[in-house]
Amino acid sequence: MARKMLIDGEAELAQGGGEEVSNFDFDLFIIGAGSGGVRAARFSSNFGAKVGICELPFHPISSETIGGVGGTCVIRGCVPKKILVYGASFGGDLEDARNYGWELSEKVDFNWKKLLQKKTDEINRLNGLYKRMLSNWGVKLFEGEGKIVGPNEVEVTQLDGTKLSYTAKHILIATGSRAQRPNIPGQELGITSDEALSLEDLPKHAVVLGGGYIAVEFASIWRGMGSTVDLVFRKELPLRGFDDEMRAAVARNLEGRGINLHPRTNLTQLIKTEDGIKVITDHGEELIADAVLFATGRAPNSKRLNLETVGVELDNTGAIKVDEYSRTSIPSIWAVGDVTNRMNLTPVALMEASYFAKTVFGGQTIKPDYSNIPYAVFSIPPLSVVGLSEEQAIEQTNGDLLVFTSTFNPMKNTISGRQEKTVMKLVVDAETDKVLGASMCGPDAPEIMQGIAVALKCGATKAQFDSTVGIHPSAAEEFVTMRSVTRRVAGTGSVKPKTNL
Repeated sequence: MARKMLIDGEAELAQGGGEEVSNFDFDLFIIGAGSGGVRAARFSSNFGAKVGICELPFHPISSETIGGVGGTCVIRGCVPKKILVYGASFGGDLEDARNYGWELSEKVDFNWKKLLQKKTDEINRLNGLYKRMLSNWGVKLFEGEGKIVGPNEVEVTQLDGTKLSYTAKHILIATGSRAQRPNIPGQELGITSDEALSLEDLPKHAVVLGGGYIAVEFASIWRGMGSTVDLVFRKELPLRGFDDEMRAAVARNLEGRGINLHPRTNLTQLIKTEDGIKVITDHGEELIADAVLFATGRAPNSKRLNLETVGVELDNTGAIKVDEYSRTSIPSIWAVGDVTNRMNLTPVALMEASYFAKTVFGGQTIKPDYSNIPYAVFSIPPLSVVGLSEEQAIEQTNGDLLVFTSTFNPMKNTISGRQEKTVMKLVVDAETDKVLGASMCGPDAPEIMQGIAVALKCGATKAQFDSTVGIHPSAAEEFVTMRSVTRRVAGTGSVKPKTNL
């Protein structure tokens, strides 16, 4: 089969049976069979490439020598996390159900071990499914640790310690990232998100350190399941980098659900005691918990790949430096996903991987587009955004901006009595009428925002939003009925707006 390959930046036609291709064991060898690696394997194989891929042995809790086909998202990230979010959401739903006529006993028991087993069964199923898919695509899977020993050579150490060496026209690194622990005394007493998804017992009292996605999501999960939760973070509001108005809405909802917030606070020490883990903050406060979750960031999985020896350049965080086509400093070696520390989201890794395959084997020479990528925080209720926050729009535009907001009590809450507002927001360029950003904090926000993202990707204007007929009754219709400008603000161009949040 004929296929196009990118050689030294130019797409050229290479015959599948040609002498140049046959000099290598594989057209493509991938290190890492997570979301990005598997997507690249699928697309490259469909383009006619001979593909090999290696991955560490499977286990729910990762280490430098343990991983699993499916990667972080499937095994110890998005998928099991979302299962736990679903489970935790029933706690609030059961409370709400009483005012909808459901006669429930005052005490409703929650069986953590049952949900944990169901979660484990599902990730085991997905791990097996991913292996079968690779086989069906004609991809050769090696279980073991891979490293690069030359610009066109990889070495795989199998489970029994034997080493295999293979050559490849192109090598793709898709090894993802791993959770990090803060360097404080007693840090070994804490856990990361890996362990949090596989705890033998549901914590009665959990302390969560961090203000990002993972921290907010696990605080919501454990609180929804009945645990006492203290959320400790360094800023005034959680979710730094998101729209400040939305951050405030999330904070209100977390407190409304019973989570104890500790803003402008850090942990200084953990001490093991008879009563549990004593947690000491930098304000001298002491808390006793049976679980302390460190959700303080992730680091690229690049240490054991032998990259420096080969000449692949890394940044100061250990992330692999790549160009706009995901190519490293070595022309035959590429990298996608979290190991490059660009935009660390599973769908972005999928995009990067598919565009890599199209460029190298599909002759399309296409680079990833990071504009208007939607994403969500699966707190309870969730937050979802696409495009620019108000702060980003002010910083990046020179003209005036029109900000439209709507804060309302969802229809469901009018009967249940839950005091929890939904907040929606559109940021619009006053001159062009183009919608630059959309945000929502409330039930079903991610499902709604996926559709809004299509509109922004198409360059939709506020007039087009206004001319769209809404679905009634729904929360989503609010996005097409916001007529009154909440405020008009001036863009500052390259001057970053001041905020201490």
